[in-house]
Amino acid sequence: MITDRHRVIRPSILYFGTPVVLLTTQNDEGTFNLAPISSAWALGQHVVLGIKSDSHTVRNLTERPELVINVASPDLWEHVERLAPLTGSDPVPESKQAGYTYEGDKFAASGLTQMASEVVRPPRVAECGLQLEARAVRLTPGGEGQFYSVECEVLRVHADERIVVPGTHHVDPAIWSPLIFNFRHYHGLAPEVGHGFRSETAKAVTRAA
Repeated sequence: MITDRHRVIRPSILYFGTPVVLLTTQNDEGTFNLAPISSAWALGQHVVLGIKSDSHTVRNLTERPELVINVASPDLWEHVERLAPLTGSDPVPESKQAGYTYEGDKFAASGLTQMASEVVRPPRVAECGLQLEARAVRLTPGGEGQFYSVECEVLRVHADERIVVPGTHHVDPAIWSPLIFNFRHYHGLAPEVGHGFRSETAKAVTRAA
């Protein structure tokens, strides 16, 4: 017999192990904003982002839909945390008055490096092993106006050659690990316990071995 040890809880957030990405978008004056988010998921060649409605990123994407989705790795967590209390909005939105400050140059503030993109205007983050140049194709309000679901079409993917299975276009999950936001704590992935039956990477690694 299985004993039910669950109890009903109401956590303040539901980040139950989600990846951290850094979004680069273009500001009105031609400079670039850099913002960390922890609500992102992919389906095919599209990525859906969850972004707060008062975010400077949402404003930028509404007017200029190009962006880069830079996928952070665990070694970048301190850079991400430096960005967390900063906003590109001046004045600081009312909902961010407590705890946030305006920063016009988030690359300098975070210690991260701009790298030119190839098909969109916002730059890539050089330190990120995966960089997805993309275009926002749909912004859908939700949560009674608290956030937007942003559907992005991925136009080009850049991967550090060290995480790619040689001779393929597959990212090697035995080498690559995303930064995970787990109930407001930063984590890397634990060792692999298996792979899905549709994994092309496992077959490619076996052939290369």
